[in-house]
Amino acid sequence: MNKNFDPLIPVDDDGLEILKGHTWAKKKYKLVGGYCDIFTRAMRKKWETLVYIDLFSGPGYTLIQETNEILRSSPLISLSIPNNFDVYVFCDQNQIFLDALRIRVKRDFPDKNVNFLNGDVNNLTEKIIELIPSFSKTNKVLSFCFADPFDLNLKFSTIEKLTKDRLIDILILQAYYMDGNRNFINYLNENNNKISRYLNDESWRDDFSNRSLQQNEFVPYLAEKFEKNMKIIKYLEPKRNKIQIPIKNVPLYYLEFYSKNSLGNDFYKKVQYYADDQLSLDI
Repeated sequence: MNKNFDPLIPVDDDGLEILKGHTWAKKKYKLVGGYCDIFTRAMRKKWETLVYIDLFSGPGYTLIQETNEILRSSPLISLSIPNNFDVYVFCDQNQIFLDALRIRVKRDFPDKNVNFLNGDVNNLTEKIIELIPSFSKTNKVLSFCFADPFDLNLKFSTIEKLTKDRLIDILILQAYYMDGNRNFINYLNENNNKISRYLNDESWRDDFSNRSLQQNEFVPYLAEKFEKNMKIIKYLEPKRNKIQIPIKNVPLYYLEFYSKNSLGNDFYKKVQYYADDQLSLDI
């Protein structure tokens, strides 16, 4: 990670929509910014086209409520790194957020090739794919995708379609605790299909029951099942960070990094080291 690049430089309130966040979001932004930086520096001369995809982009600014700082969030961090991506794709279901992001991008990064998609990302897969340049002998394409959902609403089928026959490194916020564990009873209800779509498995409840698992084993179960799914589509074992509330040590979510190439995992290890040596890698 380039020590001269700091993704956490505060910005001034510009009067546009701002997402409210907490101090632990800084770890997330360090990892996203660090990987964008090392990814583009290392791959710039080896690949003709580098693509950044943000599936839940938000408005681009986040207010850290404990310190009252306003920070750039993932889409604007990706635009501010020293070595550019060639194509950017920003998606969000909230039109107000996307409008604010569009204004900020046009104002601060007018020369970048940025695309905006409004809607449920699970319904935007084909449009995202259309915006990723085709891989050829003369145009080698490599992508980095960041998925930062508020809950477990990203369907595995979306990831599968997006990554099929493409080289895409992925960093995913997995809301295992703040959604999965918190809503465990609701998800056991057969009328609730959220986890079925998340895991792409209608029979997960039978599997969970047959293994005689309890609620405290639900998070490891979700992580295990998702990892198996990723391995089926040719991704390596993930690198994980457990994010928790400082002092209280209450777990919130995992950040899981997936790559189809061991070099991606090596890059992410370096980013973890420089971003925050207190981040846990254990489940």
